[in-house]
Amino acid sequence: MEPLMAVSIGVLFACAIYMMLRRSIVKLVIGLMLLSNAANLLIFSTAGMVRGKPPLVPEGLASPAGSVADPLPQALVLTAIVIAFGVLSFSVVLLRRAWEVVRADDLDKMKDTDT
Repeated sequence: MEPLMAVSIGVLFACAIYMMLRRSIVKLVIGLMLLSNAANLLIFSTAGMVRGKPPLVPEGLASPAGSVADPLPQALVLTAIVIAFGVLSFSVVLLRRAWEVVRADDLDKMKDTDT
């Protein structure tokens, strides 16, 4: 399962970099979205993909009994999802404003306009 995840994460990173290198600003935003999803999957896969119970310690014990899920990668990915949503929404608003001013999707045409 982990080699399959490694290959799929690599493909996602490659697609994200390819999309971000295009001239279209819409493709740049799509590449940014793919990049954040690939980073989230990378965090999950490096933490180890095993099934476990919630990390709750019963009363009277010093540590949880049995195998438990690691809560740190889950918290990191949840934080990364919120940050990625904020960056994505900002970039969509920026894209809309750029379209209203320049009326072009090409980044080279946006460079030529100084108003």
